Amino acid sequence: MDLSLSHSIIPTPIIPHNKSHTFNFTLFPNFPNSNSQSKHFLRKPLISRQNHPIRIRAQTPNVNNNNDNDGFVLEDVPHLTNFLPDLPSYPNPLQNSKAYAIVRQTFVHPEDVVAQKVVVQKDSPRGVHFRRAGPPEKVYFKSEEVRACIVTCGGLCPGINTVIREIVCGLNVMYGVDDILGIEGGYRGFYSKNTMRLTPKAVNDIHKRGGTFLRTSRGGHDTHKIVDNIQDRGINQVYIIGGDGTQKGAALISKEVEKRGLQVAVAGIPKTIDNDIAVIDKSFGFDTAVEEAQRAINAAHVEVESVENGVGIVKLMGRYSGFIAMHATLASRDVDCCLIPESPFYLEGRGGLFEFVEERLKENGHIVIVLAEGAGQEYVAQDLHQVDEKDASGNRLLLDVGLWLSHKIKDHFTNFKKMAINMKYIDPTYMIRAIPSNASDNIYCTLLAHSAVHGAMAGYTGFTVGPVNSRHAYIPIARVTETQNIVKLTNRMWARLLASTNQPSFLNSDEGIPEKVDQEPTEVMNSVKITSV
Repeated sequence: MDLSLSHSIIPTPIIPHNKSHTFNFTLFPNFPNSNSQSKHFLRKPLISRQNHPIRIRAQTPNVNNNNDNDGFVLEDVPHLTNFLPDLPSYPNPLQNSKAYAIVRQTFVHPEDVVAQKVVVQKDSPRGVHFRRAGPPEKVYFKSEEVRACIVTCGGLCPGINTVIREIVCGLNVMYGVDDILGIEGGYRGFYSKNTMRLTPKAVNDIHKRGGTFLRTSRGGHDTHKIVDNIQDRGINQVYIIGGDGTQKGAALISKEVEKRGLQVAVAGIPKTIDNDIAVIDKSFGFDTAVEEAQRAINAAHVEVESVENGVGIVKLMGRYSGFIAMHATLASRDVDCCLIPESPFYLEGRGGLFEFVEERLKENGHIVIVLAEGAGQEYVAQDLHQVDEKDASGNRLLLDVGLWLSHKIKDHFTNFKKMAINMKYIDPTYMIRAIPSNASDNIYCTLLAHSAVHGAMAGYTGFTVGPVNSRHAYIPIARVTETQNIVKLTNRMWARLLASTNQPSFLNSDEGIPEKVDQEPTEVMNSVKITSV
């Protein structure tokens, strides 16, 4: 199917829903002629989301059947020409690059899109698509006029320095940009800290270090102050590396830039070690975190194997999502039980954790439990009579569920079962997030950085980048911040873990699991009776 897709839709009159019309719109009005013939689309009510760019729903005749509605939806990203229609374009400098000279197709085609859902049925709608990332044939910035800046916000994560390095090197080597600033100390750095000059030489080996070369902070987002600073410094490309709250801030900056009519491209690079960013396949640093978690799990296993009735508890990162704990458990094969925020658990009674620990101790003489930091928080708060507190980013401050569970298990077996156990508690959470990224994440971070650079040079703004079904795409920021990616208890991956560990599901067997397989875990839990601690 040949579809012409635009980043900038020419407004059309509102058409009554009970009438069918065809219309043409110009695709990439500032792009050179791509030799595409004009296409016809059947006008239908457009699906829209609050704070989202318009979804483009396209219907074209299907030669295989009489249904002319194939359910194609493009969730496009904003472009500078949306509010600066007379913005000139220029040939991409990459066309003269020796590195790209042997590439068969240097530039992405303006009609290339990436499907969000890769598995479909024969007659099902084509579904949601995103614009494919990559170098464009035309750019909207002259290289010598670009002044870019990079900022990192929020918590640490393996790979941040690699992203910084590759944005700098990508801008410089691919596009000949020399004027690049590093904003120190997170969002506050725009108006309260000094900046530093970033050159390929200055960032040459930072990928070998953990943390962030630019330093970071939480909170401090003041949209007007930030955009004032961007405007005063003459910055026209902003690269923002951070998690959910940071990306929401990037969206606000993009909207304020548009309101002021500034030629400033705002690109987000999503970051979270927990892998809880929606839409994209996974977040950078996740593979490194899972790999490093193996060291802690292996240490716990060695410890508990070497003593009588050894109980090892390893607490891993995972505030709201248990992906690190789940994947580390599946990779390890030494874990007996995995507890995550999405799956409530209980201690006492039939099918409870105490019963399972006792069975494993009798069977194997030891047990290893992997615990995500966000699991069981309601139990800890209830037991310690704590109230919810939040950090500067608005995240709930977590109580130490690892120490709490260690004390609970030891107290139960010592005082009630009169059974001596050897407790080994390991908390490597900050060690895991502070290390440099591994080889896989280094490559991934390079692709993320280059995709962001290509997108900004192409004139896109208010977008974030990431792999969707293994193809990098430009995604509206609102799509990755409207919800969090979580482990779905009704999916096969969690079933694989339960089969691997042979642990209880901690669901009341009388109630069962709902038949609907696409429910969120919170919905599943609402329909299942949970025995309280």
